[in-house]
Amino acid sequence: MTTAHDHGGDVRLTGISKTYGSFTAVHPLDLTVPQGSFFALLGASGCGKTTTLRMIAGLEEPSTGTVRLGEQDVTALPPYKRPVNTVFQSYALFPHLDIFENVAFGLRRRGIKSVKKQVGEMLDLVQLGEQARRKPHQLSGGQQQRVAVARALINHPKVLLLDEPLGALDLKLRRRMQLELKRIQTEVGITFVHVTHDQEEAMTMADTVAVMNGGRVEQQGTPADLYENPRTTFVANFLGTSNFIGAEVAEVSGDDVILKAGGGKLTLPRARCPAPVTTGGTVLAGVRPEKISLTHADDAGTIPSGRNRITGRITDSSFIGVSTQYVVDSPACEAFEVYAQNIERDSRLVPGADVVLHWNPAHTFGLDAEQSPFAGTTGPAGADKAEEDA
Repeated sequence: MTTAHDHGGDVRLTGISKTYGSFTAVHPLDLTVPQGSFFALLGASGCGKTTTLRMIAGLEEPSTGTVRLGEQDVTALPPYKRPVNTVFQSYALFPHLDIFENVAFGLRRRGIKSVKKQVGEMLDLVQLGEQARRKPHQLSGGQQQRVAVARALINHPKVLLLDEPLGALDLKLRRRMQLELKRIQTEVGITFVHVTHDQEEAMTMADTVAVMNGGRVEQQGTPADLYENPRTTFVANFLGTSNFIGAEVAEVSGDDVILKAGGGKLTLPRARCPAPVTTGGTVLAGVRPEKISLTHADDAGTIPSGRNRITGRITDSSFIGVSTQYVVDSPACEAFEVYAQNIERDSRLVPGADVVLHWNPAHTFGLDAEQSPFAGTTGPAGADKAEEDA
């Protein structure tokens, strides 16, 4: 159990920023990484996440602010004097040394003569005990990555920094290594700060995720909280897919906000609304594609009362095994996306079919209507659209 005393090893960034001439890579930010946690800095290329990591490592000097590791202010310390180690995407193993000697390198450099026991334990931790006398080129990418982690951990750093460590691996191996790294972190209990652009990777591994955008932390929280309760369209789109409906506030009734959209009415929990919300104002109502059910228009009478519903027409469908992804054109929202699990497929649900989209009102979240619904969408089309809307 975490106690107040345990927080003595927190990583605390206060007012930290980084500018290069007139370009600001990281705007002043405050960030606390709790001791013993697995923390992810998540964002697209150029968002400032790697620069932030490098300031913790001492590889970049902050323009403003301080870096504290526990009670120690390390802002002015060079990298080798900080109790941190970094694992890079390239692994940076010594090709002429075998795996044992790669892991032992840090101990030998500190003048420690008896390294066999420590190196053996570390290789067992990363499940490479039998590979000790192989050279790096004889190992797979995933094994090399584990050697790099073992080499960093053997120095017993207070913090392990991981800069896109799985970026060079193929998809299947990357997923296996995500679970492997999480296991290692749980076993050793050291603080891990992990930089990634991969949303699934951050959500699979981290206790806490800070989503970065344009050199700022857009939102921070547990993976589930960020996914279920995004506070901006950028976060909603960057973590998965969201449908947004531009709506007018018809009335505020107790715990509910009643919205007018596309000729119909929707219910939005007041607790999930941007504050303040007033009658006649506008809101972006969001709902995730997997929260929505799709019913053929002929069966509209079977939909339970009390659900949010929108009518539309299927324009596209893609069978992807575990689910079918539908695109529905609706008066409330163009290109509404719905993911339906392939349990009992309705053969009538094909492009051209008239349908009713319906979902539990509790799964609707509200955002400020001033934001672009395209912020955070991947690909140039999304970025261009977000810029047009800005």
